[in-house]
Amino acid sequence: MRKIIAVEYVSLDGVMENPAWTMPFWNDELGQMQRELLFASDALLLGRVTYEGFAQAWPGRTDPDGFADRINQMPKHVASTTARDLAWNAQRIEGDTIEEVARLREQSGGHLLVYGSGELLCSLLARGLVDEWRLMVFPVVLGKGKRLFKDDADATLALKEAKMTEKGVALLTYAPAKA
Repeated sequence: MRKIIAVEYVSLDGVMENPAWTMPFWNDELGQMQRELLFASDALLLGRVTYEGFAQAWPGRTDPDGFADRINQMPKHVASTTARDLAWNAQRIEGDTIEEVARLREQSGGHLLVYGSGELLCSLLARGLVDEWRLMVFPVVLGKGKRLFKDDADATLALKEAKMTEKGVALLTYAPAKA
């Protein structure tokens, strides 16, 4: 069974959208963590909005560490009822999204990574399908914006690991708490 791992940039007040505000805090520690996780994974699981942003930004990128090549070549599973003509090695999840994601999770192989994709994550959280949360909490308060968890979210998570980067970003790894 594969793990579904949510990888999220979050402000102190829980905002996750348009993470341009993370750039002043980016360093090699964050880059290495992202690289290790990406290379331990087989595919991306994305909502439509995140997919569209990534598909616009990533295909033309290259880097000496091979991160761009890896993200560009790996399969992408896109949760969308409206997207039709997907490129960038992507396919739309057909039928019931939750059932299909559960089926993908049951397959053997590396992790399924979810970047961004707040609506998709809310649905997966409600069904207990997220195996691990990798939250990078940045030392900024944004005051407004799309939040990682909706007001009606209900989950108990157990802290598995906590690290701090030199630039003050908390790297927190959570898993669902066992009842």
